[in-house]
Amino acid sequence: MSIDNQIQVVLIDDDPHLRQALCQTLDLAGLKVLTLGEATGLTARLSRDWPGVVVSDIRMPGMDGLELLAELHGQDPELPVLLITGHGDVPLAVQAMRAGAYDFLEKPFASDALLDSVRRALALRRLVLDNRSLRLALSDRQQLSTRLVGHSPQMLRLREQIGALAATRADVLILGETGAGKEVVARALHDLSSRRSGPFVAINAGALAESVVESELFGHEPGAFTGAQKRRIGKFEFANGGTLFLDEIESMSLDVQVKLLRLLQERVVERLGGNQLIPLDIRIIAATKEDLRQSADQGRFRADLYYRLNVAPLRIPPLRERGEDALMLFQHFADEASSRHGLPLHELQPGQRALLLRHSWPGNVRELQNAAERFALGLELALDNTQDNPAAGVLTSTPGGLSEQVEQFEKSLIAAELTRPHSSVRSLAEALGIPRKTLHDKLRKHGLNFADSGNHSADDE
Repeated sequence: MSIDNQIQVVLIDDDPHLRQALCQTLDLAGLKVLTLGEATGLTARLSRDWPGVVVSDIRMPGMDGLELLAELHGQDPELPVLLITGHGDVPLAVQAMRAGAYDFLEKPFASDALLDSVRRALALRRLVLDNRSLRLALSDRQQLSTRLVGHSPQMLRLREQIGALAATRADVLILGETGAGKEVVARALHDLSSRRSGPFVAINAGALAESVVESELFGHEPGAFTGAQKRRIGKFEFANGGTLFLDEIESMSLDVQVKLLRLLQERVVERLGGNQLIPLDIRIIAATKEDLRQSADQGRFRADLYYRLNVAPLRIPPLRERGEDALMLFQHFADEASSRHGLPLHELQPGQRALLLRHSWPGNVRELQNAAERFALGLELALDNTQDNPAAGVLTSTPGGLSEQVEQFEKSLIAAELTRPHSSVRSLAEALGIPRKTLHDKLRKHGLNFADSGNHSADDE
């Protein structure tokens, strides 16, 4: 059993009378003490962030104080360990100090000497843990900035919310359109939490056949149904001690929703065909692209489950609401793809940037990542919001020569203007600030066509 973080001092001595006297001294000083008669097994009971100090005699049967010091510091070199020595143990104590012991007290010692050393050690321990916490918070922020790229107010707010929720035990409901990055957010919540060393299990409820969803999630015992020849551990049980990410939760049947609600409320799972309730230490992160409140009003989703899940909602903004984040993300993914394929990096040109900003990105980050991959490979791709407008924009990686870049920039500007409504070629030419004949020449040179854009000319072309 692990030692509670409320314990401030672990006192180890094989002499029960001395152990009792020292415990009384520390207890009267308002310190919470755990006394032990031997050191064996202590290290496994202390977490690396335990906020207390260890006071131990050197000479004890089994594991002695020096062996304990070495083992504790193997787990956490900054844990304060105070050693109690007999008169003949002073050389050993000096050796221990060189090995990292915080202090040693030679018997007999005054109560005030023990209290003073313990209090100084506790103050040092608090400082060490505070510094660790600050370093971890900084690392977490850097990790989030790398995973969730963007400087828009919406993304700054999302990263703040993730940082705040990750440290809690609360279940989370992630709301976001297809391709917005719901699993990325779920993994960030897990990796920044105290559960990071436990499993992260992701399952898409929409991809499971109705006939197997309960067995996949809850597990089953042999003979639970035809074909169930051996026990199966379900996803919830497999994620014990960690996090389970349940995507497309709106696709779950009402029967499965009832079981999920019970699991959320009682933190137990019962395998199909079994009678044993298995306790779970698990965090549930659910995700949906639908309005669950509306689904509940329409009877397609249980209202009680919706309210149970909606305690800590996280909304991922669609890419079209994130402004220039699209440019940052596109360049980030393009650079990654270029490096992966061993190709030269390509910088976005002004006209290309304009096309990216005008696109509505219905597939969100997933669509953008695919577009960036094609761009890095030098493949031409159309960014078309309407699908019936081939002139909406063409984006390719730009060659290195100045003349080629100028040509590409010119083509991009004209293609971008073609996406706007124009009643005539004259109107288009005026918008671009060039004569109609020049516009005709440039349309022909770049393989663009006014009629293909969906505009209709009413003047003499």
